[in-house]
Amino acid sequence: MDFKDLFQTFDEKGKLLLPDATTTFDTIAWSGHPVFEGVALKHIVTSEQTDGQFSFHLVRIAPGQKIGSHIHERQMETHEVISGTGICVNNGVKLSYEPGAISIFPVGVPHEVTAGTDGLYLFAKFMPALC
Repeated sequence: MDFKDLFQTFDEKGKLLLPDATTTFDTIAWSGHPVFEGVALKHIVTSEQTDGQFSFHLVRIAPGQKIGSHIHERQMETHEVISGTGICVNNGVKLSYEPGAISIFPVGVPHEVTAGTDGLYLFAKFMPALC
């Protein structure tokens, strides 16, 4: 299985397994990012489900598009790259994003992500929850 197929597996066949419920990812709609064009989010676990403790999101960034520089005043954020390539700038340092890469952004640290020509697909996790 190539990495693009791996992301498709998460998107179409992924499941959130909890003791009292199972949610399949294919039942969760993609939402356009409210600020950054070419970025879509699938909110897998939300603040409502965790009493605000954390949230998990699938993120799809179209080829050549970016999540511009920003900070989170309250949340630590992590990225786990599932598929595609790109560049992340984490606190002024350029990092290569490729499948298997993980990056951590402490509270208040500026960061941005630009997808390569093949797009970029990742899990983003926030503590406390973003939404």
